[in-house]
Amino acid sequence: MARSATKDAQDLFHSLRSAYAATPTNLKIIDLYVIFAVLTAIMQVVYMAIVGSFPFNSFLSGVLSCVGTAVLAVCLRIQVNKENKEFKGTYHQNGLLLILFSAIWCSIW
Repeated sequence: MARSATKDAQDLFHSLRSAYAATPTNLKIIDLYVIFAVLTAIMQVVYMAIVGSFPFNSFLSGVLSCVGTAVLAVCLRIQVNKENKEFKGTYHQNGLLLILFSAIWCSIW
């Protein structure tokens, strides 16, 4: 039984990796940016757990800014994806400008 589960997990990992290999480069770059934003938020949470939460408002603003940026990047990924049928008639530059403006707004405000 354990051998079957291991084989299934390996098959699943191989199929996901082969499917991701066909992903366009611009979507992979956006994925890396999302991973960076999430890891930055996790590092801030770990730092707060180790050191303490004296300026709690600073901690909240940093983590929520990272999470908000990651959400905006996921929205950009959905909009730029060519296989997505909902955004067929829109220009990708409009989505990029909207996400950049929103990310700047999220960081400043």
